[in-house]
Formats: sequence, structure tokens, C-alpha cells
Amino acid sequence: MENSAALYGYLLADPGRSLDDLRCELGWSEAEFESAVDELRRLGLLQPTTATGSGLAAVSVDSAVRQLLLDADGQVAELFTAVQRTRDSVEQLHARYLPVQTRQRVGRAPELVRGPDRIAALLEDAARSARTEALSLRPGQDLSEPALAEKLARERIALARGAELRTIYPAAVLRRPAVLAHLRALTAAGAGIRVAHALPLRLIVVDASLAVLPAPAADSGAAVVVRDPAVVGVVRELFEYFWAVAWVPPELLTRAVPGDRHREVLRLLAAGLTDEAIGRKLEISDRTVRRLVADLTADLGAQSRFQAGVHAARLGWL
Repeated sequence: MENSAALYGYLLADPGRSLDDLRCELGWSEAEFESAVDELRRLGLLQPTTATGSGLAAVSVDSAVRQLLLDADGQVAELFTAVQRTRDSVEQLHARYLPVQTRQRVGRAPELVRGPDRIAALLEDAARSARTEALSLRPGQDLSEPALAEKLARERIALARGAELRTIYPAAVLRRPAVLAHLRALTAAGAGIRVAHALPLRLIVVDASLAVLPAPAADSGAAVVVRDPAVVGVVRELFEYFWAVAWVPPELLTRAVPGDRHREVLRLLAAGLTDEAIGRKLEISDRTVRRLVADLTADLGAQSRFQAGVHAARLGWL
């Protein structure tokens, strides 16, 4: 920086000097001199000219500043134009091409996907595209550690996007340590996990707009992709039916056994008492009763008081 300032002073004082002569006079190395020249060029203090033997001339700081600002204005204008072109392209995609894609997806017949690699790619795409929810029944899936690791990675993608993820597994898989660790990791990541004694088929629903179902027996190792909203809605209702009767396994509960107060509230709930009656029985306020009931339903993964009672009975809390 000091060399470039010194060189600038010499060039202002004697504009006609040859750069080679000036380097020799200053006694700088070639690298030092070129570095100083490059710095002056970068700042716009050296401009091309035909008036000097070197083809360069020192200009005033004001001139350099004006040129830098003009260059910056030009770059901003180019950037603004590029942004506007991109916005126009996005609007064109949405206005002209998105309706075509939507009509094709809604109107076309179910798609048959064959092969584990293609099915895995389909599921990964579905996880990446999930915006609101991803629902699934998981009977008879590959429970090897590599498959579980891939599934955990896919489902974390959906959770990271803020989608609600709910999955039902056969209760028998909890006897496998790798699966139990996998389900605990999913629960810790924010997924809703329940189990059932038996599940009739494997299904996946994403954002109420896509469903993946098993192919007919003749096409083993294949999956059917459905995008028709009416059919996807029926599949989603099927999932909700199984979700309502499934339960959260004790191994995944944040509190395996309720305290005495919670257990007493649970017993009175199961007996059919109202909040007011429970409050009078236990000599606590209605607000406290509601809080205790909310704690129980959350711990049990239940959506209603009745469901909380069913889950608690299965866990031996009653």
C-alpha cells in the first residue's frame, strides 16, 4: 500500500515518465513494482491513455471515484435486469406451465413403480416435497440398519421442513433393539410414532396430494403412486382410522408411569367423572384438573379423554 501511494505521487508529478524508467529509479523489485501498479489500476487511479509512452496516466482521486461509482451503477443495473428476468420466468412457469403439470397429475391414472431403487427414490422425493404432513403405515418393511438409517434421513428432511410426520408400526418390531433405537430417534426429532397389533398394508400419504400403496400381488416389489385427490383422501381416512386405535408404546413415552395425582385423575376419568366432579373429589380446582388431564393425554399420545383411557389400560396404568 505504501509503494502504490508513492508510485501514484511520482506519476502525478511527472506524467510523461516511462514506467520502466521509474521502476529502475525507485530500485524496487519487479514484483513490488507490479503489485503497486496493479493496486493503482484496481482503484481506478491509472487509466489507459495514448498521451504517454507507457500507455497509462495517473488521474485524480475524484475522477477515480466517479468512474468506480459509474461502474457500480452499471453492475447494479445489470443485476436488477437479471432479477427482473428471473421473476418474469418464475411468473411464466406458474401461470403457463404449473396448471399443465397439475392437470396431468390429477387426471392421469395411478403410476406403477417397480424396483427397490426406484421406490426408494420415490420416497425420498416425497419426503423432500412434504410441506404439511407425511403419514404412513409400516408393516413388513426392510428393518436392516442401513434401511433404517436411510428412512431416518428421509423423515428428518420432512421434519426439518416443518411437516407433521406420523407413522404406525407393528408392535412386534419393538423387540428389535435397532428398530427401537430408530423409533426413539424419530420421536426425539419430533415425529409421532404409534404401534398396533396388526396392519393390513403399507401406505404413505404426503400433503393429502400423493399416496403410495403396495402393488397387486402379481407385481411384488412394486408400488402404486396415486395423485387423484379423491383417492388420496380415502387413503388418508384409512390411515386416520388406524391412528385412532393405535397407541404410543411405553418405551417411547416421556413419563413411563404417572405420579399418584395423575393416576388418581386417570382413574376418575375412566369412571366417567367430569372435571368438576374430579375437582370436588380431589379438592382441587377445575383448572388444575384440566392441566392434569392435558398432561396425561400428551404423555399417552392421545387425542381425546376416551383414547387416553384406552391407552392407559393397555399400558397397565389402570
